[in-house]
Amino acid sequence: MAAEVRVSRWYFGGLASCGAACCTHPLDLLKVHLQTQQEVKLRMTGMALQVVRSDGFLALYNGLSASLCRQMTYSLTRFAIYETVRDKVAKGSQGPLPFYQKVLLGSLSGCIGGFVGTPADMVNVRMQNDMKLPQDQRRNYAHALDGLYRVAREEGLKKLFSGATMASSRGMLVTVGQLSCYDQAKQLVLSTGYLPDNIVTHFIASFIAGGCATFLCQPLDVLKTRLMNSKGEYQGVLHCTMETAKLGPMAFYKGLLPAGIRLMPHTVLTFMFLEQLRKHFGTKVPS
Repeated sequence: MAAEVRVSRWYFGGLASCGAACCTHPLDLLKVHLQTQQEVKLRMTGMALQVVRSDGFLALYNGLSASLCRQMTYSLTRFAIYETVRDKVAKGSQGPLPFYQKVLLGSLSGCIGGFVGTPADMVNVRMQNDMKLPQDQRRNYAHALDGLYRVAREEGLKKLFSGATMASSRGMLVTVGQLSCYDQAKQLVLSTGYLPDNIVTHFIASFIAGGCATFLCQPLDVLKTRLMNSKGEYQGVLHCTMETAKLGPMAFYKGLLPAGIRLMPHTVLTFMFLEQLRKHFGTKVPS
């Protein structure tokens, strides 16, 4: 009798990403604040202290509903496409996909996920950055759905997809860095024969994936955040790129440390949660 293994259900990636987002949301908020500074005035610790002093500790969780909404659109879509297609192709070829196919699949699923998640992503950035604005300029969205509704009503449906090109491009890079590199790193670790498919292997592979994703997507992440938070000062992606370049090459890596500190734990936690969901609640299939 063939041994059985468990594979993820299509929605596990969204649930795992939501769990990770609840843990790393304060770091994501600080990253947005640092990236939207016109001049480098505060570092990560200083920004955190300023937020807590001015608005209280719970202000670090501003926009959490939008962050969860984003994970249930963006992350759920890219994980569902990537894992479903990967498992079907691998089953047909009787073996794991070569790395270049994982990269192509990651790019496609990340592009689609980035586009689907753009509205929630924009509301997420706005809600996190709202406390930095003067009282009379704050948008004061009650929650993610209120933000989506008000943007559509006050600024038009087209505005919901402001920065969609950048979000899709970033989605491609992050998904390649996270999903494709995680799969490859896990495969390489298991092939050594020193470690079984356990939590240590998952941690090592997800740590490598988090580093790859941070390095690949940081410049696009800065541009995406600036575009989504703009009030008409940028005429497009190219104009935003040129204006950011005036601040120097390192402006594209503004907030790199908090981005890495946020993205790497988020990646590690996402795959830890995903593997546990797969192990305990996944679909049983013959090995």
